[in-house]
Amino acid sequence: MSIPIIIDCDPGHDDVFAIWLAAGNPNIDLRAITTVAGNGRIEHTTHNALVACTVAGIRDVPVARGASGPLKGELRPAEWIHGANALGGPVLPAPTIELDDRDAVTLIADVLTASEEPVVLVPTGPLTNIAHLVQRHPELVSKIEGLIWMGGSTGRGNVSPYAEFNAWADPEAADIVLRSGVDFTMVGLNISHQALITREVRARIAALDSPLAAFGVELLEYFCSTYEQFEGMPDGPLHDPITVAMLAEPSVATSVRTRIDVECEGTQTRGATCVDLLNFLQRPANATVALDLDVERFWSLIEDAVTALGRVSA
Repeated sequence: MSIPIIIDCDPGHDDVFAIWLAAGNPNIDLRAITTVAGNGRIEHTTHNALVACTVAGIRDVPVARGASGPLKGELRPAEWIHGANALGGPVLPAPTIELDDRDAVTLIADVLTASEEPVVLVPTGPLTNIAHLVQRHPELVSKIEGLIWMGGSTGRGNVSPYAEFNAWADPEAADIVLRSGVDFTMVGLNISHQALITREVRARIAALDSPLAAFGVELLEYFCSTYEQFEGMPDGPLHDPITVAMLAEPSVATSVRTRIDVECEGTQTRGATCVDLLNFLQRPANATVALDLDVERFWSLIEDAVTALGRVSA
């Protein structure tokens, strides 16, 4: 039986592959896609979600626009990695998918309410929409089977020495969601930097020989070029799809139950996810943290999804 999920995203090159993996894997039932500002401004991330669906032939999944900025402070998009439109590289086609009339929180609430079974939330950007959801609809928390978020890190950051971008972009939202009682799983930089987009990986995707695969390779090439320029990594990490992969095949990653606290005030550490792997603080565990990735299996899942969608969209 497939797992019903909602992807809340800020596309973003890696978010596109998370959407494709969710739509192309038989173990996943993608019920909705919602967008949030993060990698780009909300007009760009929403447009890019529609593009991701258009090129992959995903036509039966509603897409709704969400928050245009964090709970506090100003949005600072990751243009240095994703480009001015948040999806640099290929020429983007005009979307043939129409945006849902509902806002993101309303769409998520409607899907949760209508579902006969609990739904997993898969946020791959800042947690702004999810924070709004748990604040406006606390009665729906019990309808959330779990939440698996690409964000945070057990160690290094990628936008400051300690903070990962999605946590740094809206730490107050991450703190609210962690405190909400939702079953919370963190997929941080510590595991996503194991999913490196090597030349071999790009060649494997290109060999799938479909227009979708070719579009995907353009995304990956651009993504790797900016990672090389700004972080000295010629093989960029494909962060976001690990969330979906862990639902599709739980054995693709190991994890541990532990304590996470989000730093919202620190001058040097705002946005840091303080993961207490050694239980120094003696606080109750409140989250699951992904640790190690079966890299070969992960890329096989990506290939299988792109192959399946490529047949539909060709």
